[in-house]
Amino acid sequence: MATKINASHILVKTQEEAQQLLEQIKSGKSFEDLAKEKSLCPSGKKGGSLGWFTHGQMVREFEKAAFSMKKGQISQPVKTQFGWHLIKVNDTWG
Repeated sequence: MATKINASHILVKTQEEAQQLLEQIKSGKSFEDLAKEKSLCPSGKKGGSLGWFTHGQMVREFEKAAFSMKKGQISQPVKTQFGWHLIKVNDTWG
């Protein structure tokens, strides 16, 4: 299991919006472009990039999803107290 993850995310208010964005990504839209256009998180300006993080740095639901994924994968919508996230794992270490 990875000890560090480099990930990006898109944060939106509803599960429906997250699901629509996921469909657009599956149809070939750029994750990074959609993050810049739609994400409610300040990281959206950077294409959703959160950089590297370890266990204990993100909220539990987000961390559980991110650390269960492989490099290059994009999650199904993940609910946290902040809203709904799509998570993309850019790289793993350890």
